[in-house]
Amino acid sequence: QVQLVESGGGLVQAGGSLRLSCAASGRTVRWNAMGWFRQAPGKEREFVAAVSWSGGNTYYADSVKGRFTISRDNAKNTVYLQMNSLKPEDTAVYYCATGSTWSTRSVDYEYWGQGTQVTVSS
Repeated sequence: QVQLVESGGGLVQAGGSLRLSCAASGRTVRWNAMGWFRQAPGKEREFVAAVSWSGGNTYYADSVKGRFTISRDNAKNTVYLQMNSLKPEDTAVYYCATGSTWSTRSVDYEYWGQGTQVTVSS
């Protein structure tokens, strides 16, 4: 029904920047919230950022606040994650997700992308 495809991941040195994109296809609705999560090896999947449908409300994990920016372009059905001042501990597979209700919990999101690898070297 809904497919999400992430892009923009890769290898970057500490202090560098990456911009992740997540394009949605299929049925989308205006009340859908969009979020980013990440999972590092041996770690639980954790919340990174979320944005409301309007783009007016954004939410960030404390670990990325001030460094990452989430935004969305509803005309393109795309959500972005601008990542600045990257640290080695940001290394993880990053997933975008969407659901009808905003949440910091992964279980509350209905549709997920396949993930994109972000690797930050020292």
